[in-house]
Amino acid sequence: MTLLSLRSDVRRLYEGATPNGVRFRYALLAFDIVTVLFIIATSFLHPSEVLETLDVLFGVLLLADFSARLLAGRHPFRKFRQLATWADMVAIVSFLAPLAGEAGGFLRILRTLGLLRDYQMLARLRIDSPFFRRNEEVIFAVTNLAVFIFVMTGIVYETQKFRNEHIHNYADALYFTVTALTTTGFGDITLPGTLGRLITVVIMIFGVTLFFNLARALLSPNKVRFPCPDCGLQRHDADAVHCKACGVLLNIPDEGAT
Repeated sequence: MTLLSLRSDVRRLYEGATPNGVRFRYALLAFDIVTVLFIIATSFLHPSEVLETLDVLFGVLLLADFSARLLAGRHPFRKFRQLATWADMVAIVSFLAPLAGEAGGFLRILRTLGLLRDYQMLARLRIDSPFFRRNEEVIFAVTNLAVFIFVMTGIVYETQKFRNEHIHNYADALYFTVTALTTTGFGDITLPGTLGRLITVVIMIFGVTLFFNLARALLSPNKVRFPCPDCGLQRHDADAVHCKACGVLLNIPDEGAT
């Protein structure tokens, strides 16, 4: 097997519309979800040989996936211009080298966000899942907020666990992150020093923005993605007959009453 044929085979798995390619990408999505659940669950457990072995196993699988994506890419070196690529690399190191710290593993949750934003995965989910089509904005808003919460929780824990007597585990860090994000501010846990104040400011500003974005997605009228054949407007009311931008007649597929 030549390098060209290998790249072609891998590209079909990651980008192709064949049944094998579709199943493979759904398997990747399932693997991402399992990895995130593993990161969250193990953050509350004490280190052990079993967990270290699982860390290495996940790290090897992530490294294999990362390498395959580079191999399948038509311009692999351009991927290193993307923040998600560097986040993946940090996450892989955190799994393969426990001394790198556990917080880097929380960056792995960014991979789920990146996978959902992949064009092929989005197109397939829109075709296969009526639920995804109806709630796409809400799903993205929830994902964005979850990514932010768990990444900031990891940062809070790693920067405070040796200097803050109130931060003993990820649960304490998560509690502080959520109280700061919602601006509840109970005051029983604070982050001392300039670094702590800066982290708190980031959580409040960006967290509140993401929280309101989720509220907007939940409360706004339901929209469907259907490009207008004339002006190209992407999102319309589910029962729209005409495009609100140019007035052209639309023919939005209707799944019928449920």
